[in-house]
Amino acid sequence: MSEQVVTQRPPTEPEVRQWLVDKIAHRLGVPAQQVDVHRYFDEFDLDSTEALVLSGELESWLGFELETTALWYHPTIAELSAHIVAKRDGGGL
Repeated sequence: MSEQVVTQRPPTEPEVRQWLVDKIAHRLGVPAQQVDVHRYFDEFDLDSTEALVLSGELESWLGFELETTALWYHPTIAELSAHIVAKRDGGGL
């Protein structure tokens, strides 16, 4: 019996976006459909500790570290997910 190697592909931009939507929806206690991906993170009432926790969970899920300023310079779900995929695909992460 041969051993099968499974290579996990990196998440796509829509997958990163959905992951963030699901996490924020869970935190807010609302359906994911109510989370606007163009709304600023601070409008979700994320304090600095919660933002750090979210960032850490995202890094664990992605398998690489983000810049400490990523949520500051890319302050919406749509912007952050696009940034992550662009940096990753461009070799910046």
